Amino acid sequence: MSSATPTESAAEPTPDPARYVYAITSSDHPLRLDGLRTVGGGAGSFGTVVHGGLAAVVSPAPPQLRPKRRDLVAHQELQERLMADGAVLPMRFGMLAPDDAAVRTALEQKGEEYTRRLTELQGTTEFNLKAARAQEDLLREVLDESNEARRLNERTRDGNGTYEERVALGEVVARQVDARQRLLADQVVEQLSGLARAKVEAAPAQDDFLNVSFLVERARAHEFTEAGRRLARDYGEAYDFRLRGPLPPYSFAA
Repeated sequence: MSSATPTESAAEPTPDPARYVYAITSSDHPLRLDGLRTVGGGAGSFGTVVHGGLAAVVSPAPPQLRPKRRDLVAHQELQERLMADGAVLPMRFGMLAPDDAAVRTALEQKGEEYTRRLTELQGTTEFNLKAARAQEDLLREVLDESNEARRLNERTRDGNGTYEERVALGEVVARQVDARQRLLADQVVEQLSGLARAKVEAAPAQDDFLNVSFLVERARAHEFTEAGRRLARDYGEAYDFRLRGPLPPYSFAA
């Protein structure tokens, strides 16, 4: 091979494209991906990166990745298709790798961990439960059952009482609300934990007192759903229970 002359430029190798990573499966997974859209648009451009007994499902990374609804749906539909045929470690939306080599390196370095996780998640699905309680109902309970809160409320009613008493009332109510919501969360989780292999609790947002994910055997998915519905009925209209599932086991893949 001759070197390039000053008037010529040597051809540079084309770099591998960046990859969007959807999930990790066993290398013998059926991977029925026909008819699915990739994140970023297009069809039929899925690929796999294989190392040993593991395979990562990938596609070309979109140039500008944004959590658009169509892309979130595409990501979720692929996870559900994979789950229908076997265990899967679903990546959360937005997982990128610089190229196939980086994906292969991850499979090599974390192969034992990924294989163990796939074994643990075989035949399972995830359910997520969020719950809130009407603030009026909770405050009424606090005033009914806390002598201190009731006394301070009576002294500060209709704008009466001192500034210090109004501050003290706010602090007492806040403590009582927090304690009661934590107790409620523990009670709800305990009632459902017997139907699950594992659970992961996350910080609740806004008015919720609970945000928990359960790892449930698929064979018990209907039983778990019915238990969630009974729970909502038993607690009554002052409570808002939102149960989502079956879902890919995102909370248990890491």
